[in-house]
Amino acid sequence: MADKTAEIKALQYLVTGLSSQSFAHRVQGLVFGSKGLAALADKYAAHADEEMAWVEKFANRILDLGGEIKIEATPEATVYDDIVEYLKSEKKVSEDGIAMVTEMMPVFASDFVAYEDMKAYLLDEDADLQETNQDLELIELIGVQNWLVQKLNGTGAAV
Repeated sequence: MADKTAEIKALQYLVTGLSSQSFAHRVQGLVFGSKGLAALADKYAAHADEEMAWVEKFANRILDLGGEIKIEATPEATVYDDIVEYLKSEKKVSEDGIAMVTEMMPVFASDFVAYEDMKAYLLDEDADLQETNQDLELIELIGVQNWLVQKLNGTGAAV
């Protein structure tokens, strides 16, 4: 492996960022659940679980490489009351995250395990981004109130 130190540092950066995102999704799900938006609450709870699975995968790779995992402070995150503002924020986070991980890919080029994990992570993040884009487009098409009715009912069908 070319540079284990750089690889461990990149993996740690992802572990820290995804840990923060996981917690933010968990809290955001609670906010939506408190408004009776069960489908959104469940969706963001599932996102939180999914991100923690990535944290574990990347943390295990740090250990495999002989590194030490750190629990690092993260910047505060905004909790949104407005779903449209939240979705716009999620879109930006996904776009920025995909760009950042794409730039990191050369660090993992000589470690096929981490490289394949990063590719899988990027595919997962792209799917999340496409879903957020579809939600925003649907809100634009049918209006936020009609879109929210779907979330109250826990369905994806247009009303």
